[in-house]
Amino acid sequence: MGAESRNEPRVGCGVAILRDDALLLIRRARPPEAGCWSLPGGKIDLGERTEDAARREILEEVGLRLGDLQLLCVVDLLTPDAHWVSPTFLAERFEGEPILLEPEKHTGLGWFKLDALPSPLALSAATAADQLRDRCAS
Repeated sequence: MGAESRNEPRVGCGVAILRDDALLLIRRARPPEAGCWSLPGGKIDLGERTEDAARREILEEVGLRLGDLQLLCVVDLLTPDAHWVSPTFLAERFEGEPILLEPEKHTGLGWFKLDALPSPLALSAATAADQLRDRCAS
């Protein structure tokens, strides 16, 4: 069994951060989904509220302080070695300019228009982008 193997689901969170109709993505260096472009976010600690975890992870990973958050969707990542359940928030207001603060975990960062997302795309980013496109079409 790999380091990510568990006998029960793990809980993480992600944030779809939008600026001028572009989505902030980071490229993962580690499993699950190593090499994929993903939403910033991470593991929720025991006793930590989900929204607090999302704010902490974004500050730790890309240095942004988030404004209001809205629950966008919930993503189930099922792999042979892991099961992650990830509430995913939408943030359209934030302070700061994103930078990679954990280069051992992420190898790229960029803003991408919803109709021009990079590949390969992590499940969380693909699901969030679909939800965002649906919102725009409504």
